[in-house]
Amino acid sequence: MTRLIGDGRARPAAGSTRSGTGTTHSGAGSTHPGAGGTRPDGPGTPGRPYRDGHDGRDGRHDRPAGPGLRRSSGPNYPDRGATARRPLPDGYHHLHHRAAIGRGQAVFEAAGTAVTTLAMHRATGFSVRADHASVRPGTRVEIDIGFGPLRINAPCEVVWTAYAPDRAGFAYGTLAGHPEAGEESFTVELAADGTVWFEVTAFSRPGVWYTRLAGPLVPFLQLRYARWCTRILRGLAARG
Repeated sequence: MTRLIGDGRARPAAGSTRSGTGTTHSGAGSTHPGAGGTRPDGPGTPGRPYRDGHDGRDGRHDRPAGPGLRRSSGPNYPDRGATARRPLPDGYHHLHHRAAIGRGQAVFEAAGTAVTTLAMHRATGFSVRADHASVRPGTRVEIDIGFGPLRINAPCEVVWTAYAPDRAGFAYGTLAGHPEAGEESFTVELAADGTVWFEVTAFSRPGVWYTRLAGPLVPFLQLRYARWCTRILRGLAARG
């Protein structure tokens, strides 16, 4: 397990058992696991430390948008990376959902891969586009919600990732044009007793007129989505 230190790098915290920490790659300056790590066999494979191949930049400013991705002018909220810290920032609706999805290393690795490759998100039925097969800080992600003229484009950017022996996942933050303003993280944790936990943490507030008009319906739908992702991930992990 790790903690974030002032220079934006992640370092192991001796004896740490807090579920909200892990090997974290921050979009504010890419960080890496400790020396000696090796890259996993395939993209998005959790459970083994590795070097992610970054050169210290998160790639937000020197990489064109991937196929099908629109360009955006940047984050539409000021608290970038705050899902990696506690307490969550004031002025937003907060969401915290945590559920057991299985047991054992195989379930953890399958679930971690489904999260970090966005397979879980795609299994919800929404259209999901990203410019990396496996998420890293700076990865652009777009989700289309709805159909036809009622389709809403929701652009996001990954702000940190976690690829640790007992924790895998990421957080993305909303970009200009997203109907909400804030950040959401999706993590999978392998506990000492073998239980695999899935956790969704978010802070958000309305970003456009129609989400402001929707009022408390939006937080309700966000919780429903977190529970839906839990059911999907439990099934994906069970199938391996």
